[in-house]
Amino acid sequence: MSSIDNLPPLRDVIRQHDLRAKKQLGQNFLLDLNLTAKIARQAGDLRNCDILEIGPGPGGLTRGLLAEGARHVLAIEKDARALPALAEIAEAYPGRLTVINGDALQIDPLAHLTPPIRVAANLPYNIGTELLVRWLTPSQWPPFWQSLTLMFQKEVAERITASPGSKAYGRLALLAQWRAEARIVMTLPPEAFVPPPKISSAVVHLTALPEPRFPADPAVLSRITAAAFNQRRKMLRASLRGVHPDIESLLEQAGIAPTARAEEIDLEHFCTLARVLKAARQGT
Repeated sequence: MSSIDNLPPLRDVIRQHDLRAKKQLGQNFLLDLNLTAKIARQAGDLRNCDILEIGPGPGGLTRGLLAEGARHVLAIEKDARALPALAEIAEAYPGRLTVINGDALQIDPLAHLTPPIRVAANLPYNIGTELLVRWLTPSQWPPFWQSLTLMFQKEVAERITASPGSKAYGRLALLAQWRAEARIVMTLPPEAFVPPPKISSAVVHLTALPEPRFPADPAVLSRITAAAFNQRRKMLRASLRGVHPDIESLLEQAGIAPTARAEEIDLEHFCTLARVLKAARQGT
């Protein structure tokens, strides 16, 4: 049943507009409006915020965000079949929903949003990680967003929030935790979706920090972590050999054993290594 507004239940919306989920678009629809409202609440007080939503589909989370008081929602949807359903939501919430039919990877949301801005989305599985990395690595920090409330496959959520030493720990955890506070706030079983995916999903809430936890050049840190985790089974003196000819000495200067592996090294030490490497390149 629809319990958050006067619009029809989502199953009726999907049936009316023939919105069968397309695998090639990474679509899995969440039909329980009580759940979508609960996800919207994880984004915090929305009353004075603009919200960016990617991949709204039939609009379950969109309705949750609007019902929870979002000042304005910008919904970017690649699938033109969903536009009539989203238009009905826009009519029910006059002036508070803008829908753009297009590719989220190609659209600048800042042309349509007014700060403060938060992002809330059940991200399409096929572009979710790429979007997150973009939002975590802008040229300027703080970013355009205050927080991200995003649904991923559970294994991706665990990679975002992982700690050193765990199998899930890697570059995604470092990028997320360097500049944001990241935590899993909800988990959802496959049967919550139509069609049900093969694995569980989880909602991650990330709050932008005013500045990174530790000083480091973003480009240098990105290169080090990419090289280290691309060959995570190797010792760092081997996986980082291409980064600098005297990498063993630089590792020791950063307080890292050259025989250590990437998954053993915490964020602070990676940032220290980034500073040491930059100084070495500058000849200081």
